[in-house]
Amino acid sequence: MARILVAECKQEVSSFNPTLSHYDDFGVSYGDDILRFHRGGRLEMSGALSVFEGRSDIELAPTYSARARTSAGTLAATDWQRIAREFLDGVRRAAPVDAVYYALHGAMSSEDEDDPEGYLLEETRKILGEAIPIVISLDLHAVLTDRMLQHSDGLVAFHTYPHEDFYETGVRAAWLLLMILDREVKPVTARVFIPALVRGDELKTETGLLGRFIRQAQAIEQTDWGLSAGMIIGNPFTDVPALGSSSFVVTDGHPERARRAALGMAEGFWEVRERLQAPLTSIAEAVRIASQTEGAVILTDAADAPSSGATGDSNAILRGLIEGGYRGRALLPIVDAPAVAAAMKAGIGARIRVSVGGALDPGRFTPLPIEAEVRLLSDGRYPSEYTGTRTYAGHTAVLQADNITLVVTSLTVSLTDRSLFLAHGQDPRQFDLVVVKSPHTRHEFYDAWAARNINVDAPGATSANLHSLSHRKCRRPIFPLDKDVVFSPEVQVYERPR
Repeated sequence: MARILVAECKQEVSSFNPTLSHYDDFGVSYGDDILRFHRGGRLEMSGALSVFEGRSDIELAPTYSARARTSAGTLAATDWQRIAREFLDGVRRAAPVDAVYYALHGAMSSEDEDDPEGYLLEETRKILGEAIPIVISLDLHAVLTDRMLQHSDGLVAFHTYPHEDFYETGVRAAWLLLMILDREVKPVTARVFIPALVRGDELKTETGLLGRFIRQAQAIEQTDWGLSAGMIIGNPFTDVPALGSSSFVVTDGHPERARRAALGMAEGFWEVRERLQAPLTSIAEAVRIASQTEGAVILTDAADAPSSGATGDSNAILRGLIEGGYRGRALLPIVDAPAVAAAMKAGIGARIRVSVGGALDPGRFTPLPIEAEVRLLSDGRYPSEYTGTRTYAGHTAVLQADNITLVVTSLTVSLTDRSLFLAHGQDPRQFDLVVVKSPHTRHEFYDAWAARNINVDAPGATSANLHSLSHRKCRRPIFPLDKDVVFSPEVQVYERPR
C-alpha cells in the first residue's frame, strides 16, 4: 500500500494592487475535509483524486488546503507565515509517505517571500527527504522558478486559457506521479526562460497564437518519451525576480529530446512576441464606438480584473459613460462596501445618494457620487457557472442610476463568468453595454451574442498596458518593458536523483 500526501496552496497576486490580502481571504481545510470538498468537483485536486482513488493499493494522506477566494494583492507577511506553518505542519504529521501531489497556482507572492511555492517545496524536501517523488500542477500563469523545478520530480500545467482543464490537469499530474512511484519512468525536465511578458487575445488557446505552442506541447505528451510539456506565460502583475515566460518539457529520460523540444517552443514563442500583446482603446473612444454600434457592446476592463489580482473597485469606465453621455442600458460590476452598507440601511425601493469606486484603490480611482434606486439586496452567496464552486461576495446591492445598472459587492470576487450578474437578476443579454472585468471569458458567456468586444485602456492594477505599471523586481531587460531585448536562450535541465 503506497501512501500519497495531497495538499494545495493556490493564490495569484498583483503586486500593483495596494490592498494586501490576508489569511481570511482563503478557504482553509484539513484532512478528510479536503477530500469531501473536492470529490465530484472540477478542480485539479478533484481530477487527481479520481485517479488515486481508482487504485486499491493507494492510501491518501490529505493534509492541508488553502484556496484563495480570488486573486488579490500581495499576501501580508504574517498571514503567509501562518499558511506556510500550517501547510508544513501537515506534512510533518503525515510523514512518512511514499509520494506527494501538490496543487499549486504558481503566482503567489508575500511581503517577505517572492516564491512561496518554491519555499513550500524546498521545506517539504527537508521534511520528507530527497527520494520521495513530488509532482506539482500549476496554472499557465505561474511564475516558474528554479526552486520549484529543483525540488519537484515533474510538473504539469494548464493547457487552456480561458482555463477549462482544471480537472484534466489534476488527472495528468496524478498519472505522472503514479508512473514515477511505480518506477515506470525516470523524469527529466528541460526549461527555457523567455524574457517576455504577454497579454492579449492571442493568448486564447483555442483561437490565438498561444494555442500553437500548447498543441506542440500536447503532441510531445503523446509520444512514447514525453511525460508533460507546456508554455507558462507568467502573470505580468506578479512582480518578482523570476517573472517571465517559460517553455518546459518533461521526458522519460532523453535529456537531449527534452532540450530540443523546450528550445524549439521557446524560439517560436519569441518570434511572435510582438503579436502577443493587447491592442487597447481609450475610454472616450470606446464609449463613442459603443454609442454608434447596433447590438450589444462588451467593454473589457482587464485593468480591474479581480481574477488577475485587481481590486474590482474601478469606476473609470462608469465615469467615462456618464461624461460621454452614453444613453443605452449599461450593466457594470463594482466593489464598494460602504455603498452596499448604505443601500442595506435604506432598503429596497429607496433612493440613495452614495459614492462608488475607489474604496480599495483610492490612488487610482476617485469616488464618484451617484443617485440611485436600490433594486435588490442579497447576502452575496451564489454558485459559479464556471467551476460550480460557491462564491461569497459579501452583502451585495443592485443599484439603478438612470440608464446604468450597478451590481455592487462588498468583497472582491472573480468575474470570469456571468454568475454575479445572473445571481442578482441581471441577464447581460438584456443590456446594450456590459462592462466585463476579466481579460477573457468563455466564448458563450459574451462574445457569442455581442456585436463588439472592446479592450479598454483603463487604469488599474492589472492593466494590459504594462508600461503604465511600475515593475521593480523582475529581471531586466524584458519585453515589452524595454527596447531591443536580446533573447539568448539557455536550456536548464533538472533530474532528481533516484
